[in-house]
Amino acid sequence: MFGFLRPKVSAKVKKPKGVRDEAYEAITNFISPSRKTVVKFLAIVISGLLLSGLYYNWQTIAEKLDSGAIRSYALTNKPRFTTNADLREALSAEPALKGYFSQNIKEIEDKLLAMPWVKNVVVRKIWPDRLSISLSEHYPVAIWNKDKFLSAQGDVFSLPAGRFNAFKLPIMFGPDEKSKDALAAWEKIGTELKNRGLELVALTIDERDSWQITLANDIKLRLGKGNWVDKIDRFMLVYPAIEIPQGQRLDYVDLRYKHGVAVGFRSE
Repeated sequence: MFGFLRPKVSAKVKKPKGVRDEAYEAITNFISPSRKTVVKFLAIVISGLLLSGLYYNWQTIAEKLDSGAIRSYALTNKPRFTTNADLREALSAEPALKGYFSQNIKEIEDKLLAMPWVKNVVVRKIWPDRLSISLSEHYPVAIWNKDKFLSAQGDVFSLPAGRFNAFKLPIMFGPDEKSKDALAAWEKIGTELKNRGLELVALTIDERDSWQITLANDIKLRLGKGNWVDKIDRFMLVYPAIEIPQGQRLDYVDLRYKHGVAVGFRSE
């Protein structure tokens, strides 16, 4: 025969003579635990034990219900860069795939999102041992630091070699945390230059947040920090007046000064 021990509650202490009512009440409250508090504590402990037991039992039951591990998948859309070999490699990564009942969907989605060019993934399980996979990818709109790309949202990602022809994409350099700033500025600076008959081909941001742009004629404009519109206005004003020594070409125009510019030349 089994039973539960009831929580021991201290008997009420008789008030000694000469002790004020307030002090007596404080002492008895301190030494006599509330029955309601004890019951609440026991309820929390028992609930926790029951829930952990249910979870453990469900995992065990789910594994027994599975006839085997998930074996195949079906893509519901046609990705531009992701191959079947990529998917097989991602899905075979640890932890190993489980069966229909015991497999955690988020684990599979995390495996697929580990491919740097994958933007979003939706995975469903199909009885008895298949997956339905839908994924979206980042699409390159600019080259970033030579070996990576920027998406239209300014996200930095990479692609396996040979998956994309990056010919004529804008070229940008800078810290990854500046990628969104660089992409937004490219549109504005490029439009501003185009209106003046010039073409932007590269943009660089260094670790000190100093900006430099390169034009299609290979002239570099050192913009530094701050308002680049006024600096481009100043360049357009002085550019026609720059005298280029014989046998040399204009290399850069330094516009970081408050007034005036500095120029540099190089051999042709």
